[in-house]
Amino acid sequence: MDISFKTTEGKFNYRVCAIIIDNNKILAMKDNRSPYYYLPGGRVKMNETAEHAIIREINEELKIKPNIIRPLWLNQAFFKEDVSNEGFHELCLYFLIDVEKTDLKSRGEILSIEENNNKHIFEWITFDSLKNKYFYPLFLKKEIYNLPSNFTIRSEWE
Repeated sequence: MDISFKTTEGKFNYRVCAIIIDNNKILAMKDNRSPYYYLPGGRVKMNETAEHAIIREINEELKIKPNIIRPLWLNQAFFKEDVSNEGFHELCLYFLIDVEKTDLKSRGEILSIEENNNKHIFEWITFDSLKNKYFYPLFLKKEIYNLPSNFTIRSEWE
């Protein structure tokens, strides 16, 4: 069971996201339900560690077995989702991910993968062009240039 629930005040999610970088590009994705780019990852399941969740999600979405380099952020986000306009309170752990021992970088700049009847489009986006993309989380558009050396807790209101 995903750690996600609705209340009268909005929805709560506990998520994990992957920061996958290659040559000043970050791997972002979008799908047929959202007009914006976001990071690979997903919800943590009950009784699952965040580390296991990010490996599972990347394996499900990209069909690879990545390695975790280190956690970067715990982001406490408060926002209204652009498509549903639903209010969210989301805790997301961002992990820096190593894909060197996989075939991911040889698959091209844009790739399409089907998962559970949903088409995911993955794209390597340069750091400099990220600021002009319809992309979430907003904080990453600046922070991508200066990843923290220590695990950092941050809060974001969008």
